[in-house]
Amino acid sequence: MMEINFLTESDRVGWESLARGKDTYFEVGRSDDDYERTWRRLLDDEQVRGIAARVDGKMVGIAHYVFHASVWYAGRCYLADLFVDAEVRRRGIATAVIEWVARDAKEHGFPGLYWNTLEDAPARALYDKVGKFHEGVILYSADHGAVLSGVLDTEGYSALAAVRNAGVLHGAEDSDFVVGRP
Repeated sequence: MMEINFLTESDRVGWESLARGKDTYFEVGRSDDDYERTWRRLLDDEQVRGIAARVDGKMVGIAHYVFHASVWYAGRCYLADLFVDAEVRRRGIATAVIEWVARDAKEHGFPGLYWNTLEDAPARALYDKVGKFHEGVILYSADHGAVLSGVLDTEGYSALAAVRNAGVLHGAEDSDFVVGRP
C-alpha cells in the first residue's frame, strides 16, 4: 500500500538518503550544511514543503515544492525536486506524488503547478503524460556576480524558479534549485 504525507522530524534519515541519491544521480555536490539547511526549511517554512511517498511503510520517494506569488496569475507552485528510488520506479509513485502536490497547491491557493527537468531525463516519459510541454521555451540562469562581469558560468545548470505558462521567469536563490549539469 502506498501513502504520501508531509515529512516529519522522524523522517530525516530516510529523506537524506533519498536526497543524496537524487544529487548523486544528477551529479550535484552538496555539503552537510546544505542538507541541514534544506531539512530545516522543509519542516519550518510554510511556503517550502517536503513530502514522502511510502510503500508498505518504507520511504521510497520524496518531493520538495515551493508556493510563491505570480505577477500575472494566481499563486504558483514550483515542484523543485521529485525523486523515487530506482527499485520502485514505474509503479505510479511519481504520478501519485505529482497529483498530491497539485492538490495541496490548489487547496492552499497556488493552483499553477510547474516544474522543469533535463532534456534527456528518463522521467520525461511521465512528464509528457501528466504535464504540458512548452515547445521552444528556453530557460536562462545567471551565476551570482557573473552577470556584472559579463561572464556566465557554463559549468552548472540551474533551475532558478523556471518558466511559467507565460514564459515569465521569477528569481530564487540559485543554490535552492540546482538540479544537475547538462
